Amino acid sequence: MIIDIHTHTFPYKIAARAIEHMEEDIVRGQGFEVKCARIPTFQGLSDSTKSAGIDLSVVCPVATNVTQPEKINELSVKANEKMDETKVFNFGAIHPDCENYKEIIDDIASMELKAIKLHPDYQHVFFDDERYIRLIDYAANKGLGIIVHAGEDVGLPDTIHCTPDMVLNLWKHIQPEKLILAHMGGWRLWDEVEEKLAGLPFYMDTAVVLNRRFPVRLGNEQFVRMVRKHGADKILFGTDSPWYDQKQALEDFDNTGLNDDEKKLILGENAKRLFGF
Repeated sequence: MIIDIHTHTFPYKIAARAIEHMEEDIVRGQGFEVKCARIPTFQGLSDSTKSAGIDLSVVCPVATNVTQPEKINELSVKANEKMDETKVFNFGAIHPDCENYKEIIDDIASMELKAIKLHPDYQHVFFDDERYIRLIDYAANKGLGIIVHAGEDVGLPDTIHCTPDMVLNLWKHIQPEKLILAHMGGWRLWDEVEEKLAGLPFYMDTAVVLNRRFPVRLGNEQFVRMVRKHGADKILFGTDSPWYDQKQALEDFDNTGLNDDEKKLILGENAKRLFGF
């Protein structure tokens, strides 16, 4: 079973405009172009998933303000009813400034959305802030997974809101069982991640880090070294689609030099075990 644990979609009406703005942000922030690899809608993801031979793609919705989570989560529940047909499953959304975060998390758990997605850069909160600590603690106690953007964001590089030191600081207070640090623990902070975080009891995903079309990527040698230091049983395959073509992502992953047992764990067995897919 192949599970892409980290993808994104945009509502049809705003998808083209949203992607255009994000592509412009990347050029301003990085000085190079990153183009969307597929139609950035739910249907586009479904089609891409099937074409790539992936069994399930998981959408990680980001709430950028306090008014969005309930609506996003309601739509996610409706979408998940058709997952056998679409091959797409949606996690839940929440914002750290939501005063009713317990109620929202209770709803996410009862609606069986399995996890919440946090993006400290888009939510403008540092990862070791008390607002994140309290909601992550509550979500973990409800058995939910927590997947967080870690490291630099390609469109918002000026301030990094989730660094390895922030992860360690949060870890002093709480140790969520199903914490997933996206982008192999921290985009463009891989040396620091390898030194400070590899081997600790949380998960990392591979979202976009191996993309050979990016001017910046994690080299295969360091990737394999990090996987083995951290443990292949704690790495999840992710693409960050639409920013990474899913078929290409599978090819890039297959060429890293990992052995077949490691690949099998990362491509699907870990996510299946963690979330019961």
